[in-house]
Amino acid sequence: MTESSGKILVLGGTGKTGRRIVDLLRARGADVRVGSRGADPAFDWENPATWPPALMDVDAVYVSFFPDLAVPGAPAAIRAFTETATSAGVRHLVLLSGRGEEEAQTCERVVADSGIPWTVLRASWFDQNFSENFLVGPVLEGEVVLPVGDVGEPFVDTDDIAEVAVAVLTEEGHHGRTYELTGPRLLTFADAVAEIATAAGRDIGFVSVGADEYAKALEAAGLPEGDIEFLTYLFTTVLDGRNAHVEDGVRQVLGRAPRDFGEYARNTAATGIWHPTEAS
Repeated sequence: MTESSGKILVLGGTGKTGRRIVDLLRARGADVRVGSRGADPAFDWENPATWPPALMDVDAVYVSFFPDLAVPGAPAAIRAFTETATSAGVRHLVLLSGRGEEEAQTCERVVADSGIPWTVLRASWFDQNFSENFLVGPVLEGEVVLPVGDVGEPFVDTDDIAEVAVAVLTEEGHHGRTYELTGPRLLTFADAVAEIATAAGRDIGFVSVGADEYAKALEAAGLPEGDIEFLTYLFTTVLDGRNAHVEDGVRQVLGRAPRDFGEYARNTAATGIWHPTEAS
């Protein structure tokens, strides 16, 4: 017997975790609705008028907030969304959250107090930030410069997050649970870049800089002030050692160890994405 046999709405359904969840659910024959601005009906976090149509006839929702639960205004948006979901008759909310982010934990409490059965997936730093996000450019250029020092992070594979989310959305026994999703070991960012370099067969360096220098470099690159403040916050506050421990959320849900960063690096390198001539 499955926990949700009705329609499942996957917010951020074209993003790093969402598209993987959509693919896995469809492979199971689940009734899936993609939540994105390009979908029909569309879903846009910045336009609450799009929420009720996307929630129509939906039984469960995977909630991935854009751009991140740590940004200002996220708790208010999550509160408004849960109220809309309650009115729409949703029976289960699965929230993707972040480890060590005070604002994210505030959003978790909002979902827990919504009156709808809930599950929280509290994830560490994604492996795929090096290949599907802002760090792919520096890797291609051969030097990753970040305002983070010798701090261990248990990088997690988004494929693991997706498999956990699908299990939580479709199986019984996960209501009221918070799962901390991490990889199996701690790596510093220098360690991670070194493993990528080995897997790609290239020289890729890592340089640790101060927060002010990093912010100035982002400003020179034309990033908006809000993005600069958010990235600086992530590297200087969330990556201060508070998350330098491994948890067993993946094993709790899936009954197996999480994927190792080395496996991710080797598999990703094989696609050619970290080779400038092949990626161009």
